[in-house]
Amino acid sequence: MSSSRLIGVGVGPGDPELVTVKGVNALRAADVVVVPVMDTGERGRAEATVLHYVPQEKIVRVVFALNERSDHGRREAAWDAAGERVARLLAAHPSVAFATIGDPNVYSTFTYLAHTIGALVPGVVVETVPGITAMQDLAARSGAVLTEGTEPLTLVPVTAGSAVLKDALSGPGTVVAYKFGRQAAEVAEALRETGRLDDAVWGSALGLEAESIRSAAELDGAPLPYLSTLIAPARRDGSRGGKL
Repeated sequence: MSSSRLIGVGVGPGDPELVTVKGVNALRAADVVVVPVMDTGERGRAEATVLHYVPQEKIVRVVFALNERSDHGRREAAWDAAGERVARLLAAHPSVAFATIGDPNVYSTFTYLAHTIGALVPGVVVETVPGITAMQDLAARSGAVLTEGTEPLTLVPVTAGSAVLKDALSGPGTVVAYKFGRQAAEVAEALRETGRLDDAVWGSALGLEAESIRSAAELDGAPLPYLSTLIAPARRDGSRGGKL
């Protein structure tokens, strides 16, 4: 039985100042810090953030088929290979951290890795350190209020289809859309049809040099970065505490 620890550390949406103190401590305390990369090998956002806190020699890149949805076999093979690589690291090191953008329990690659490691390394201890999400960062940077009073908050990955987003927009409360860049035209249409276009805001590359934060009314149908985030605030009457 293993006595190793696998720790999923949320490192936020890209701004290194948004990594929590607990997250920094976990990264520095780990023997190895794993970062996910695509098979093309370029440095990802998680690695760029982690480098502000730990040296390059402590970081190990592990290839995942990130953003792969159509080729199920390729995706599964990539998860298996990544799991086996991390299992070997756990055999050699008591503590391995996995850095993931955002939060490790919100649409994170860490979920799939932890599932795989649980089968490969019996007795491994799996922990997570929460991270600031893109919707929180976009709300702060744009001034959009996510929730008030009794309003619900719905988070939708647009990779599930624009119909799912439209259903959410037709309901009450604030709707947040993740990963909508490639379907920007469909998202804009859904916002128009539900009367939610004028108050919505989208952002990408938050906290980075390429940051873009704009009104959803400016969406012209052109594809946006894959990790773009949208906030469509709840319909409010402008009164203080109106939804209490």
